[in-house]
This record gives sequence, C-alpha cells and structure tokens, in this order.
Amino acid sequence: MYGPELDGDTLPALYEELRRVHGPVAPVILAPGLDAWLVLGHSELLRLTREEHHFSHDPRRWRLMQEGKVPADSPILPMVGYRPAVLFADGREHRRMRQPVSLALTGVDGHQLRRTVEAAAEQLIAGFADRGEADLVLDYARKLPMRVITGLLGLDEATGQDLVRAISGLSRADASSADSGKRMDEILYALIAEKRRRPGTDITSVLLRHPANLSDPEVQANLVSILVAGNQTVLNWIATTLRIILCDPSFQSSLTGGRLSVDDALDLVLWRFPPTQNFPARYATGDLRFGGQDIRTGDMLILGLAGANADPSILPDDGVPVVGNRSHLAFGAGPHACPAQDPARLITRTAVDTIRHRLPDLKLAVPESELSWINSPWSRGLRALPVRFTAPQPHLARQAGALR
Repeated sequence: MYGPELDGDTLPALYEELRRVHGPVAPVILAPGLDAWLVLGHSELLRLTREEHHFSHDPRRWRLMQEGKVPADSPILPMVGYRPAVLFADGREHRRMRQPVSLALTGVDGHQLRRTVEAAAEQLIAGFADRGEADLVLDYARKLPMRVITGLLGLDEATGQDLVRAISGLSRADASSADSGKRMDEILYALIAEKRRRPGTDITSVLLRHPANLSDPEVQANLVSILVAGNQTVLNWIATTLRIILCDPSFQSSLTGGRLSVDDALDLVLWRFPPTQNFPARYATGDLRFGGQDIRTGDMLILGLAGANADPSILPDDGVPVVGNRSHLAFGAGPHACPAQDPARLITRTAVDTIRHRLPDLKLAVPESELSWINSPWSRGLRALPVRFTAPQPHLARQAGALR
C-alpha cells in the first residue's frame, strides 16, 4: 500500500482483490519492510473499534517498533508515531482527554460557524467567478476548510496556510513527511504559547483551560488530531461531493428535483467514496484469531473504512447504500468515533450549498476520465476539479469588493 501507482482509482479494486484472496482481514505492506493487517470486513471493523482489551490505540505496542525495525525517517511514522493525544490513548487516559476535546468541538456555535463558512465561501467564489473557470480543489475545497478550521483554533490566515501545507505533506506518506511533521509541530507550539499568554474563545484556549489540565504536549497532539481529521477530511468530502454532482446526472437530478437532500447526498458520498480511506491504527494486545487470520501480539491493524463500507455482507443486492442509512464507518465507530462529525458536516454542507447556488451552471471542464487523484494510502482526494461556468452575477463583484 505505497508507491506512485496507489491512488483513488486503484484503491477500490485493491480492496476487493484483497477481500477475494484473504477475506475480511488482509495482510498488507505499508512501506518497505513494514507489514500490517487491513481490516475490510464491516463487522470485523466494528469489533476492532470496540474491543480495547484486544486492540489498543497505543503505537508504543507496535511490535516492529519495539524490535527496532521502523526507520526514524519512515514515511508513515508521522501518521502512526505516538503522540500524547486522545487518538492514541486507551481507557481512563482516553476518557480524560476526550472530555476537553469533545467540549471544545461541541462548544462551537453552529449558527456562527455557518455564517463563517458562508462568508469564506462567498469570498473564495468572488475571487474566481469573473474568470468563468476554476479548479474547485485548488481554488475552493482546499482553501475553505483551512480558513475555517485554523480560525476556530485561533490562527491567523497566513500561519494557517503554512500549517495546512505541512498537514498535506503528512498525508502523502513520502520522503517529505518527516519535515512536514516538524513544521506542523513548530506552528502549533507557538500557537499554544500565544494562547497561554492571551487566551480567547477558540478551541486551543478551551483545551488549555479545561479542568483536565492538559499539558502543552497533550494540547498540541490533540490539535494535530483535530486538524488532520478536520482539514483533509472536509477538503475531500467537499471535492468528492462536487465531483459526483458534476459527473453523475442521476445524482444531480435527484438532488435538484428534491428526491435527495444535501445531507442524503453527503451520506451517499461517505458510503461510496469516504474521504478517509484507511485510518491508523490498532495494535493487538495478545495473540488471537481474527477475521480468519492469526494475529500476533503487537501486530498493527489498519481501519479499512472504505473497504468496510463496501463489504457485500452489509449492502443491498444492488450494492447501493440505502438513502438515510448512516451505518457507514467513514467516521470510525466505538468510543473513538470522530467527535467532530457535526462541525465537519456543517462545513461541507454549507460549502456545497453555497457554490451550487452562486454558480448553478457549473460544468466539468475535462472528461471525467482525466481527473487524477493524490497518491496516499490514507486519503482518496482529487488533485484537481476543473470547471467552467457562465459570467458572474453582478452581485458577486460587489460582494468581492465588500469582503476585501
């Protein structure tokens, strides 16, 4: 599961080939010399996420790491290396950190967040509307969640852009990932120091003043989890939803005709094209038989979110998820299910709604077959989504001037 040939086009076929040959739990190689198990079965993934006594979140249990077989510059280490965050904790320690993280995220004012997303979306659209063409990844989906999420954390726009570039480097899982991780750490520790001096109402400040008394490294590590999950996931969710609307006439007509709501559309995207394909990781606490495989103590198991969503055992005969069914695993499951689902959905829904209403005649500018995907074992994200549309409405030019 690495190399230049691994992209959004090849991943679904890979999952099905692995399922056919190995069943619901398949042996994979994440990087040269680093083997793991990819959990593709829906019921098996639910068990993986719920049984902490069998499957720990703590990467310090990883047998290959304990045996000194993981190079310090491994491209996957920034994604799977231990940090003192809710993502890597079990039991009581997980609950201690989950409380402030959940409070910080659920405390976000939904009405204010919607207004913030709408204003950012309007400004971005106004910036390219007079061209009659745009790349909805580069010009819209990549910029919008960054502006919103880094603002929620208390970062200014320029620093936020720098931070998102670092996070993008992490998800590529290549030779630059280690440097990207170092730059991300520098930015976040500077933010924490600033918020200790001058706290506000942002997420960082909420984490710092919570009675759980998180240390600076714990705050930093949890900010990383929020950023990586929030930015890259929302980016891919927005871009993929817009791609489906542009490329699938039946999907578009169902949405336009009211047979599908925008939330229904977002759920179908989560089922069929989850923004996070695979998620690290769990570590076996003992030898066990799981999904037809003999798992050894310390083995790494990867959450195959996309593969589990496509498990034939839980889909209707036609393979199409039922509208309104939210039993997908795009956000994980169990006590570690993503706590930012509601803000992520609100940002994505608002982003899709805003551009559909402002530019109702969007058309894909290239054949769908020419769309390309980023190379990553973790995400299924478009490199670009070029579109054309008619000349802007006069009010867009006025809004652009007012927002600038």
